[in-house]
Amino acid sequence: MQQSLIIVGMLAGGLGLFMLAVNMITDGLKSAAGHALRHMLGKWTRSPAHGVVTGLTITALVQSSSAVTVATIGFVNAGLISMHKSLGIIYGSNIGTTMTGWLVAIVGFKINVEAFALPLVGAGMLLRLTGAESRRAHIGLALAGFGLFFIGIDILKDAFDGLMAAIDLTRFTLEGFSGVLMFTGIGFLMTVLTQSSSAAIAITLTAASGGVIGLYAAAAMVIGAN
Repeated sequence: MQQSLIIVGMLAGGLGLFMLAVNMITDGLKSAAGHALRHMLGKWTRSPAHGVVTGLTITALVQSSSAVTVATIGFVNAGLISMHKSLGIIYGSNIGTTMTGWLVAIVGFKINVEAFALPLVGAGMLLRLTGAESRRAHIGLALAGFGLFFIGIDILKDAFDGLMAAIDLTRFTLEGFSGVLMFTGIGFLMTVLTQSSSAAIAITLTAASGGVIGLYAAAAMVIGAN
């Protein structure tokens, strides 16, 4: 019972750290950019292709397709860009949000968290505390967010390793089309509950890395999350 509570606490804490980190990265970069976000959305949409690249780039930087989509809708309502141009931005933002998955898959499982992430948090908060409301302070907030991002991923990975050892998850596995539907629904539900496809994908990748779910189940969950 105690072990189960510890695992649940690690899962909740890891997810909480991850979502806090994403919010810090988003807020820090948006504030540091100032009016640059408005300029990029308003001016870099000369064609649908330009809109896709703009949406992809901004979302990859701020780690929030929701923020880019909401901002785009606001600019359409304000008459700054047309509905036709906004479609490219929104399409691109949904490509850009996959950057989180790539960060987790490429870097998240291969770093020494204590040697890499903790100094990022320390340096970022030093910039934040000494920068008042300057751009340096906002960059520091984003930097600390990146450090917490990897710490959250590491905690989630340890939690799933413990879950794999404590619970026989094979009995919950469904084969065939029904299994695909089930795992797609799980991915969908995780995104609805966390309001972040990035968080849902990070959870999926850490679960797959720990052997909790298989490759096809993880793929179905990623599709559901998006």
